[in-house]
Amino acid sequence: MTDTPLPPDPASRSAQHPAAPPISDELREHFAPLLRGTLLERCGIELLTLGPHGGTASMPVAGNTQPAGLLHGGATIALAESIASFAAIVRAREVHGEGAQAVGTSVSALHHRSARSGTVVATCSARHLGRQVASYLVDIHDEAGTLMSTVTVSTQLLPPR
Repeated sequence: MTDTPLPPDPASRSAQHPAAPPISDELREHFAPLLRGTLLERCGIELLTLGPHGGTASMPVAGNTQPAGLLHGGATIALAESIASFAAIVRAREVHGEGAQAVGTSVSALHHRSARSGTVVATCSARHLGRQVASYLVDIHDEAGTLMSTVTVSTQLLPPR
C-alpha cells in the first residue's frame, strides 16, 4: 500500500468526493448545538464535506495525544467513526426520511504510523449502502498526505421513532 497525498486545502478535498458537498453554514448552525459538550467538540473535530456516500473531517493533533506525544489511536478512531456516522445519518434520512438516525455497530482500525503535530484529515468512502446497514472505509492522512490509519465502520440505519 502506498501513501497517497491529499490536496492541501478542504475545497480541493471535496473534489475527491463529488457526492460530499462542503458543509453549508446552515448545516453547521444546525449541528452546533447538537455537538456542544460532545467528544467531537473536545477533540476539535471539524466536518468539511458530507454526503450519504462519505465525506471529510479534520482534527488537530494537539490535545489528542497519548503520553508519548503521538496522536492517540482512540482519537483517530473517534475521528473516523464521527465522519462515517454523520454520512450514515445522511444515508438513513435518504432511505427512511427526516428524523432517521444511524448507530455504529462495528469499528476496526489499522494504524500505519502516527503524528506529533499539525492536523489530520479523515476521508470517508461508502463501501455498502443498504436500507438497514451502511459501511464505510475511512483513511486518515496527515498534512503532508501520508496515510496514518485505515478504519472500517459499520452502521445500522434506524427509521424515525
